[in-house]
Amino acid sequence: MLSKARIKFIKSLQVKKYRQQEQRFVVEGAKTVLEVLKSDYQTECLLGTEEFLRSHTQLLSGFKGEQILVNQKDMTSLGGFKTNDSALVIAKMKANDPISVERKDFVFVLDDIRDPGNLGTIIRICDWYGIEKIIASENTTELYNPKVLHSSMGSFTRVSLFYTDIGKFLSGGKHQVFGAFLDGESVHQVDWGSGGLVVVGNEAHGISGRIEKVIPRRISIPKYGGAESLNAAVATAVLCDNIRRSSI
Repeated sequence: MLSKARIKFIKSLQVKKYRQQEQRFVVEGAKTVLEVLKSDYQTECLLGTEEFLRSHTQLLSGFKGEQILVNQKDMTSLGGFKTNDSALVIAKMKANDPISVERKDFVFVLDDIRDPGNLGTIIRICDWYGIEKIIASENTTELYNPKVLHSSMGSFTRVSLFYTDIGKFLSGGKHQVFGAFLDGESVHQVDWGSGGLVVVGNEAHGISGRIEKVIPRRISIPKYGGAESLNAAVATAVLCDNIRRSSI
């Protein structure tokens, strides 16, 4: 039975303040819910329609949390996306633990990415290209923002994010550091080596001056037309593709 208290709690988790207070977040939509259930996230409560619960009995047989049957109308009203009419989960946030970067890892470093859709898409792109680690500045939008989770399409369960002072992180000197600028060495000619840190800047202002000072290698995506700039997520996709092409 879906109580009024549970409804109020779920809706409160749409707000960052309450997510952080409760250390819980909500995931909506059948595909992303299934990704979470298969992951190492601790899921406490699953709300699903009769069809959803019946279609995934084998997976749910190992689910130890609470299961609540909800009709499609109530499901649509619970979350932030009208397209969700089948499933929703409440899960625990993971701790913001440091990520170990190995010499052969390619890791993206995000300098104040503010748009939730961009962050979610960047996570999804990294997942596509097998890049499993992202370092984000402390002002980058929150991973558990519903729009980030929605646009990542479940990839956030496979890509680790660590929020930190990226200036200090990049100054460590243990890995080669590339930064995406409008002027720099063409990504088509870059010798990427076997690993490194790739910095992508803010949607409006690019890489900040403070971070620019600790980036030894400026790289650029060649421009052939009249557009002023590229979307941060699109730029990430181009960079990922060139990194992977260099290893063929």
